[in-house]
Amino acid sequence: MKKIYFLFVILLLTNLKLVAQNKILFDNTKAETASNADWTIDSDLFNLGIGSSGSYIGGSQSNPQRYPTPAQSTITATTPETYWTGGISYWGIDCVKKGYNVETLPWNGQITYGVATNPQDLSNYKAFVVDEPNILFTAAQKTAILNFVANGGGLFMISDHDISDRNGDGYDSPHIWNDLMTTNTVAVNPFGISFDYLNFSGTYSNILNSPSDPILHGTTGNVTQVKWSGGTTMTLNTTQNSSVKGVVFKTGTSGLTNVLCAYGTYGLGKFVAIGDSSPPDDGSGDSGDTLYDGYITDASGNHQRLLMNATNWLMSPNLNTETVEDNNNLNPIIYPNPSVNGELNLQFYLNNNEPVKLCLYDTLGRNVKQINENDSNVGINRIKVNTNEIQSGIYVCKLSTNSFTKSIYVVIK
Repeated sequence: MKKIYFLFVILLLTNLKLVAQNKILFDNTKAETASNADWTIDSDLFNLGIGSSGSYIGGSQSNPQRYPTPAQSTITATTPETYWTGGISYWGIDCVKKGYNVETLPWNGQITYGVATNPQDLSNYKAFVVDEPNILFTAAQKTAILNFVANGGGLFMISDHDISDRNGDGYDSPHIWNDLMTTNTVAVNPFGISFDYLNFSGTYSNILNSPSDPILHGTTGNVTQVKWSGGTTMTLNTTQNSSVKGVVFKTGTSGLTNVLCAYGTYGLGKFVAIGDSSPPDDGSGDSGDTLYDGYITDASGNHQRLLMNATNWLMSPNLNTETVEDNNNLNPIIYPNPSVNGELNLQFYLNNNEPVKLCLYDTLGRNVKQINENDSNVGINRIKVNTNEIQSGIYVCKLSTNSFTKSIYVVIK
């Protein structure tokens, strides 16, 4: 018998919407510090060598820990990026100055979603940044990442050029990203993005003409150009994801090809993708590597604006799951805690007599159950939903009238 756990207050809403709302996780499980790479916000240890399987073999590469040091609570508006040691420390410190809490997923961390025993489970974060992965994602990791985004998370995908295999395992970052999107058990190319297998450099000012675009014209400033230093492009597919769009191009200023930066939504979440790991590089990583400053020096500071605008957008509320608190209208709760009879019991309050529609959406954004209630009255109302025919998983329960909408999370087991 399936059980519906009341996690609206205790776990999912509290954890996903409140605690996670301010947290960004930077990945380091995919050999992001191998060879000349150093894609970490901070590292005080340099004793790591990463084999093709991601195992620790000893060496002299950066070995970032979960929490950067000195503590981010000591960062002020005037703190320099050299406060932390890492190839993308400037980006990390900019995030802290913006009010976000940042962490690193260490090399031996686990990429999971919905695993309560993992303290760095993706459900504890609003955004997940993966800068040039050098190891393939496992099937379980692919499912975790895609479900994380589908349930409201933000994913920042950074690739590099073709033939950029830094750990010698035979896989380059464009291939690794494409493998995640095309070889998984959740959806075929859910983001509508394919990284091209190219290697080129140049400065490009081909910007989409969209004055209100949050990536190009966000609170950090206007983006007017980018500089690729050995990067690639993307090809977009709006049939597989109608929301995906390019905003910076190698040639032209619109379209589905020659895309340098793209973004879109998937399910209840968001994603951003760029085709070069040079823009986040601030030139202050592992002293044993050849260092370049792409974050501030290249493209006249445009990379800082691009990356922070994109970060702010990923961290902004997802409008399709926002709740409305006006006059206590709706105020849905699920009861009892737990229910063991295969029913979702929903209670809500109305200030006016009006039709109510209840929809259950799965992690792909598909409507798996809909109930139209035309006899609701002022005051407390109840709806029962038989869940015996619904697959186990996390769902969004959306309750709406002509004037109000509320969405809450439920887990069906």
